[in-house]
Amino acid sequence: MTAPPESQSQSHWFLLGMRGIFSLPAIILMLSFVGFAAFTAEAKVPVEQVMFMTGMVWALPAKVILVGSMLSGAHIATAFLAVTLSSVRMMPMVAALIPEIRDRRTPTWLLLIVSHFVAITAWVFAMEKVRDVPRGGRVAFFAGFGVTLTLTNIVLVGLVYGAVSEFPPIVSGCLFFLTPVYFLTSIWISARHRVIYWALGIGLALGTIFAVVAPEYDILLAGVVGGTAAWWGERALRRREAAR
Repeated sequence: MTAPPESQSQSHWFLLGMRGIFSLPAIILMLSFVGFAAFTAEAKVPVEQVMFMTGMVWALPAKVILVGSMLSGAHIATAFLAVTLSSVRMMPMVAALIPEIRDRRTPTWLLLIVSHFVAITAWVFAMEKVRDVPRGGRVAFFAGFGVTLTLTNIVLVGLVYGAVSEFPPIVSGCLFFLTPVYFLTSIWISARHRVIYWALGIGLALGTIFAVVAPEYDILLAGVVGGTAAWWGERALRRREAAR
């Protein structure tokens, strides 16, 4: 007889989370890290540094910004600030995920540790899958996926670093692009509220405009303006529906 889900051990949920390494989002992220390895190999960043930043910085866009800062000769304080600002986008993800996975007995120190593994791929995967996991096993499930995904990519960039240096730039660029494309489609499919569809639609439309008007800040402006417009529109519509 199979034990009920609520009675399964933490190790069971951790191992179940580890199996997520064979999921589509994990595979796409690994392909993106192959592209990152090609980028760093072309930039002559030593492989041990690439492996270290893969584990410590983790979020792929932040690492690209860090390498770009290194290549431009930027001061360490400037590079720190740029990477920090790019990672601020993870705060809403953490704020949305933690209430979904914690329970009353989850210690704060454990949540601080697992929050390190919150990035686009891990967040999308967890938000889709943890609903099927009992609350008492959700932290272990997410930790299993996040830790495995991080360690796998650390090893991956170390293994492919030498081979991918011969990749044409267009191939590396396409591999990079897989992660944001997957993230966008996954958010659209898994969205629970109409305001998310509005924010994505308005942001995409404004992104093409800001790319011409203010290319240095196009993503930032599209996100802020699009998200704000979607929120105000949703708020006005709710008020109108409530007044009926």
